[in-house]
Amino acid sequence: MNAEERRNNVLKAISAAQGPISAAKLAVKFGVSRQIIVGDVALLRAAGEDITATPRGYIYEVSHPGLTYTIACRHGMPQMEEELNICVDNGCLVENVIVEHPIYGQLEGQLSISNRHDVQEFMAKVRTSKAAPLSALTDGVHLHTLRCPDEASFKRVTEGLREAGILFWR
Repeated sequence: MNAEERRNNVLKAISAAQGPISAAKLAVKFGVSRQIIVGDVALLRAAGEDITATPRGYIYEVSHPGLTYTIACRHGMPQMEEELNICVDNGCLVENVIVEHPIYGQLEGQLSISNRHDVQEFMAKVRTSKAAPLSALTDGVHLHTLRCPDEASFKRVTEGLREAGILFWR
């Protein structure tokens, strides 16, 4: 298989996956290194494919129904899991985390967390990684873009976050 065929097959694999798929799994599947897959995905993205890298792997972005909201939160590591669970338990997808950096401006990390299983996987990665979350750069202050099925779901999220002392602004 040549490089173009492999890239087409990588795109098909990411598109067909039921959830995020890691570069390591794709590398095994196609018998190449993880770095080759990372390069393939970079070329696919440069060609206009809507592939997003999340902490759990690549996903092919499809339009999510619902309403988009941005919330501002502030908390430390102990409340991270609680924050995410409040969001997903009320039916909302946590698309990202955004912080304001004094040198680089806005920094964004893709999350794509939609259920408790996703939260558990993300938290396991946070606990085992030597990297700090983006919110560590801003004393815990950060934004999330949420995709909610309706306004009532969003209101439940903001009320839950407010009660937990996590909501910073909204």
